[in-house]
Amino acid sequence: MAFLTVFTPAYNRAHTLQRTYESLCRQECKDFLWLIIDDGSTDQTSELVQSWQKKENGFEIQYIYKENGGMHTAHNTAYENIHTELNVCIDSDDWIAPGAVKKIRDTWEKVRDKGYAGMIALDADFSGNIIGKGFPAGMADTTLGGYYAAGGSGDKKLIYRTDVINSVPPYPVFPGEKYVGLVYKYILVDQKYKLYVMNEVVCEVEYQADGSTGTMWKQYLKNPKGFAFLRKAAMQYPSSKKRMIQDCIHYCSSSQIAKNRKYIQESPRKLLTVLCTPLGWALTEIIRNKAKENG
Repeated sequence: MAFLTVFTPAYNRAHTLQRTYESLCRQECKDFLWLIIDDGSTDQTSELVQSWQKKENGFEIQYIYKENGGMHTAHNTAYENIHTELNVCIDSDDWIAPGAVKKIRDTWEKVRDKGYAGMIALDADFSGNIIGKGFPAGMADTTLGGYYAAGGSGDKKLIYRTDVINSVPPYPVFPGEKYVGLVYKYILVDQKYKLYVMNEVVCEVEYQADGSTGTMWKQYLKNPKGFAFLRKAAMQYPSSKKRMIQDCIHYCSSSQIAKNRKYIQESPRKLLTVLCTPLGWALTEIIRNKAKENG
């Protein structure tokens, strides 16, 4: 019986999704199902997945097609349709590390009854190098924000209890925009739960030039309401004073790009927002220049 849903949001990734599939086929532990959320692809993603569904893979493959709305809406759809105890997102250009499902199962069996929201594990590149920093020696558990506030860096793989991730609100949708940072839900979960530290590589990643990481400057301009929303949440639950100031500057910038004249009134840190407004204008100019440089 599946204890884990591996879910994969996909948008025109038929050329990379094959390696995600093959990495799942190589798992010795098949106590999982694979949920693919097709975010409005116009390539051969549907046909490719249908061909896999006809094979004896050792695990169930579920496929949901939705209108294109951005990564966060694909996550909303995934969470609405996940019924296993745990879930983990493996992106459509990445693969799950060898033996990862068994490691997740074995580790979770040891800590299932300790009240954790799930587990935090490591990402590595295709050469095996850890993305960012690893976990400090002796760190048994942490919140996601606490890890970064303590000097951590780089993407980490989050394996959440499905009931916990669904206990906080879904990602909001802003008309005309297609980006809200996934960390929004993680911030809310951090307020009530910790994550058990699983000091293992669970996912091997390759950042695409047309992915959200590679196009972030343009994302700031295209999705200012989504970014302002995320920065408000981060200011409401700051992981550090330094981070709160950074988020406030970004909030000012995104609000200015969105032409929201009520941003000071709507801010959870009104005085700080007034003080950061000039820096927000400066950041806006940097964003516009960087977006032009990147085409």
